[in-house]
Amino acid sequence: METNKTLANESRLVDENKGLKNKIITLVTRWEGMLALILIGMVIVFSNITPYFLDYFNLMNATFTFMEKAILALPMIFVILSGDIDISVAAIIALSSFAMGFGSSMGLGTGEIIIIGVIVGGLAGAFNGLFIIKFGIPPIAVTLASLSLFRGISQAILEDQAFTKYPEGFSYFGQGYIKGTLIPFELVFFLILAAGFAYVLHKTSYGRKLYAIGNSPTAARFSGVQVDRIRFTNFVLNGLFAGVVAVLLTSRIGSTRPNIAQGWELEAITLVVLGGVSITGGKGNIVGVLLSIFLIGYLKFGMGLINMSAKVMIITTGFLLILAVLLPVIMDSVKKANKLRYQRRS
Repeated sequence: METNKTLANESRLVDENKGLKNKIITLVTRWEGMLALILIGMVIVFSNITPYFLDYFNLMNATFTFMEKAILALPMIFVILSGDIDISVAAIIALSSFAMGFGSSMGLGTGEIIIIGVIVGGLAGAFNGLFIIKFGIPPIAVTLASLSLFRGISQAILEDQAFTKYPEGFSYFGQGYIKGTLIPFELVFFLILAAGFAYVLHKTSYGRKLYAIGNSPTAARFSGVQVDRIRFTNFVLNGLFAGVVAVLLTSRIGSTRPNIAQGWELEAITLVVLGGVSITGGKGNIVGVLLSIFLIGYLKFGMGLINMSAKVMIITTGFLLILAVLLPVIMDSVKKANKLRYQRRS
């Protein structure tokens, strides 16, 4: 009798150990788990190379260099999840910043130029959405054209000039800290926005519809999902938040130039795709994107501390984007092959 109990207990322990082992393997092999491990490894490496990496003041100040791109990535999640793409967001920033600079030169106050920046961004996003949805033109074609159009407007008018006069107090949004702390306003603003986007994506019907559209627009449409309306809304949101980023970026650098935010569209897409959001849509979550934001942000910060050139940083970002696109495909192929091998054995 006692022997049977002992064998039963041993069998239960073996099963529990196997279960724990499988959970650990599943966690580590998940995209978010791998990103977390890479982030931890990066922190360990840079903290051993330079004593300035883990300095609290430096860590907080480093966020100024990537929080605007992080905010830009949040609505991009919705766009890419739905199977679309928007490469005009940096040009929308340039257009919104130009509109704010023009308004400021006409004597408008801080509140008024902020409203102008956000509205111009929203209208630019609606412009993209209108041509994509109403005329059925592929998003890549529309946003490539609007990229040239929006940035071309500011370049044609400003040429080599710049708007540099902004109202007193406007600089707080891009340069300020939460009162009594060393925590940047932009960081807190981003975390609040991230929580809001996470709630919408994972806790509401709108989020569920995004996944459905990304997996199959036709099936989603037959299920009663208003596919066109949601896709249009995504592009408007993308434009609105590009306008918000224009406010923060213009506030931080204190000027508007035609080349403002040059190349940021690819960086925003990189953050989203590296975060595990499938470039073909229908797969991904906020957690992975948050990890990729801090991974790339602090990776560049660490590289800067050890005097790596900007070219190396660009190459690294491009390599990470390629990795982010290829690895999920490879992992899915391996999983399918293992599943097929297991079925054959059975």
